Amino acid sequence: MSNIFKQVNGGIAKFVAQPAVGTTLILAARLLAAAIFIIAGYGKLGNYAGTQGYMAAAGVPGALLPLVIALELGGGLALLFGFQTRLVGFLLSMFCIATALIFHSGAAQHIMFLKNLSMAGGMLAFTVFGGGRASLDGESRSS
Repeated sequence: MSNIFKQVNGGIAKFVAQPAVGTTLILAARLLAAAIFIIAGYGKLGNYAGTQGYMAAAGVPGALLPLVIALELGGGLALLFGFQTRLVGFLLSMFCIATALIFHSGAAQHIMFLKNLSMAGGMLAFTVFGGGRASLDGESRSS
């Protein structure tokens, strides 16, 4: 049985090793991962006072909201375009973990907590592997 999985994984590895395929998949990954940050950052602009109140209720100073918006919106755009992908991936991963612990630690927030941890994992992958060839970083190697 494990031989079948080795063959399937080997086939996938060969497929994604093709430059056009790997480049397209990394571009798609950046686009999909960036969307939530861009939308969330933009949304905070439209509900600035409400977001500050939500932050204050969780014990986070509302004065930090401009930094949050800059990280979500700016970081999301940087991720989308593959600019400083490793740095942005690391910063967004730390942000996701912090927000999971601060805002989503209750029982009613379990799925949101896990969502943030999953997003952190994806951001750590960008930290390790970079933005790929079709990025402003123009990376074609994993390290």
